[in-house]
Amino acid sequence: MSSPVRFAARLFALLSLVVLSACGNLPVPGGASGGPRIDPSQPVQVALLVPGGSQIGGDDLIARDLENAARMAVSDLQGAQIDLRVYNTGASPQQASTVTSQAVADGAKIILGPLRADAAVAASAAAAAQNVNVLAFTNTTSVAGGNLFILGPTFENTARRLVGFGRNQGLDRYLVVYGDDAQGTAGRDAISRAVQTFGGTLLGMESYPMTSQQSVMEAAPRIASAAQANGAQAIFLTGGVNADLPIIATALPEAGLSNSDATFMGLTRWDAVPEALSLGGLQGGYFARPDTDALAAFEARYSATYGSDPHPLAGLAYDGVAAVGALVAAGNANALTGGALTQRSGFQGTSGIFRFRSDGTNERALSVAQIRNNQVVIVDPAPSSFAAAGL
Repeated sequence: MSSPVRFAARLFALLSLVVLSACGNLPVPGGASGGPRIDPSQPVQVALLVPGGSQIGGDDLIARDLENAARMAVSDLQGAQIDLRVYNTGASPQQASTVTSQAVADGAKIILGPLRADAAVAASAAAAAQNVNVLAFTNTTSVAGGNLFILGPTFENTARRLVGFGRNQGLDRYLVVYGDDAQGTAGRDAISRAVQTFGGTLLGMESYPMTSQQSVMEAAPRIASAAQANGAQAIFLTGGVNADLPIIATALPEAGLSNSDATFMGLTRWDAVPEALSLGGLQGGYFARPDTDALAAFEARYSATYGSDPHPLAGLAYDGVAAVGALVAAGNANALTGGALTQRSGFQGTSGIFRFRSDGTNERALSVAQIRNNQVVIVDPAPSSFAAAGL
């Protein structure tokens, strides 16, 4: 067995990708225009919903780091006063609903959190009755809409960035290759929509079983044949670098589909595991990532303040407070309405600029990176403003 495949097998067996999704997926009806009026000259009460008290391992750590990041953001604000109050949801949608109602009764003008999609749906339903918006930490786009906005990075955003870049490189014919699990199918659908948005040609969508390393490798000849028969210019992979990506990226070249035949693109961060950069199948391929300099600066400040590294999700709480603070500082009584939240210029976050879309999803500025000689090379930097990006 080759060393890349052994590496892939270890990752497949030991690691998995955390996706902040759940079975609840019905958005609250309504448009992105409502929200309470505020007095921007006075402290504005903001409720932070964290998964404290959960029986799920790691949730208390996430809750702590979300709160720490939010408080750090409050201390950084200029021209706005935020009265941050923290509520524990555990891992229960019912508890999320209950504490949301309590937060609104306490005077909250906007809700940050909760963590997971089912809890976010419950919280938004409770807040909607009082005309309060929710900025949840989930990345599940199917729950977004009405008074529910999501802060988590989305597959849709990454797919749009890469397909838009690909079009500028003359890549118009795409084959989607995905694992038949929740992440793979969600990624498949996001890529499909992005290709259609940019006027590309979707040649097909080829899946592989996620049951074992062998099942992925056995699917590779079929996928390689489909790519070659259809004249695919780009192979868009949904696999996670800590799960199925190393296996499929090794198996496809072994099945006769090399990166000289078609350009590989990735929906996930290929640099999340440094060893993956040496995989032959990924050489010359593209993936997207946020402004790593901005993220490193946030992580360094957090570590200096609290004496530990932040959880990867902690920056979402900072971003939420930063967005609310920027809107309040403008002095507008309608600062926390849907119309204000979806301002085109967006906000400065821990990993670069971001903004909310009218459908409740978000758009985050991403750079496009290519793997060359086992190294990451930025070939199209993340824009510093949405105006500069022509958006």
